[in-house]
Amino acid sequence: MATIRQYFETDFDYCLRVKIKYDLGGDSYEGAVLYDASAKSAFVAFYFPGAAHTCESFLTFLRSLNYGETGLNLNGEIVLPSAKQFPGQLRVENSNPFVIHYQLFGDPSWRDLFSIHTSRRVFFYSETNLSPSDIERLQSEADTMGHDLQFRADRYAFGRSQFEKPQAFISHDSKDKESIARPIALNLQRKLCPVWYDEFSLKLGENLRQSIEKGLKECRKCVLILSPNFFVNNGWGKKEFESIFTREILEEAQLVLPIWCGVTKHEVYEYSPSLLNVKGVDWSALGEDEVCRQIYIAVTTAA
Repeated sequence: MATIRQYFETDFDYCLRVKIKYDLGGDSYEGAVLYDASAKSAFVAFYFPGAAHTCESFLTFLRSLNYGETGLNLNGEIVLPSAKQFPGQLRVENSNPFVIHYQLFGDPSWRDLFSIHTSRRVFFYSETNLSPSDIERLQSEADTMGHDLQFRADRYAFGRSQFEKPQAFISHDSKDKESIARPIALNLQRKLCPVWYDEFSLKLGENLRQSIEKGLKECRKCVLILSPNFFVNNGWGKKEFESIFTREILEEAQLVLPIWCGVTKHEVYEYSPSLLNVKGVDWSALGEDEVCRQIYIAVTTAA
């Protein structure tokens, strides 16, 4: 099952996402301002890690939010909306200040995306699970403060993902997680392509072997991140490769999508001669967007 963290990062892919940090009481909370050009509305979402939050702590957080007054710290990251989901086009000007104009299909004029006013819609993505009565109280008191709150935790994640199966399994060495595996996982999720990725798909206390084997059995394709780190990993990386290779033999199908990351043909041959017969893509030469575009096409058009 996908985690609440995963949905926090991939929900609202039709919006422009401006990542923020919000400091309160010595703690820093991760959030985003989301700009919906179609509805001409902006709203905020916050992520609350850990299971120690209470209804009272969420209420304290809400009371601290004063529209037009509360300081939100930009962390320098802006995520453009999915081209597949955005009903128009964007024009980005890398100036100071940063400017983005949008034009909806059928609209003759361009508009400033950042001129859209922030609504009072607030989304909480929480690893703490509140009882239904606490959620009702939280939403009721939020209403009195002028907030339109939706609280999203495990029940939300379960409802969203119970019918989803991973389309792509991302096999990688842990040293390549931040620079390659995680960007691929997030990019594919924004394209509405569910993935099995350990950071998102493994929950505390879950059986590692069973979860990995389930993901490998259910996925349509296995994205294999071939790097010097992967080649010297004799742990789970090697087991995952052997499992998907065995499934290829059983189903007589091509399931592996190799992503070459700083490796040579000779190194790939030494690891597995059969991999040289499979067309891969070069991460360094093509970059994240093009690599993920090709992965998406390969996964979604698989028989």
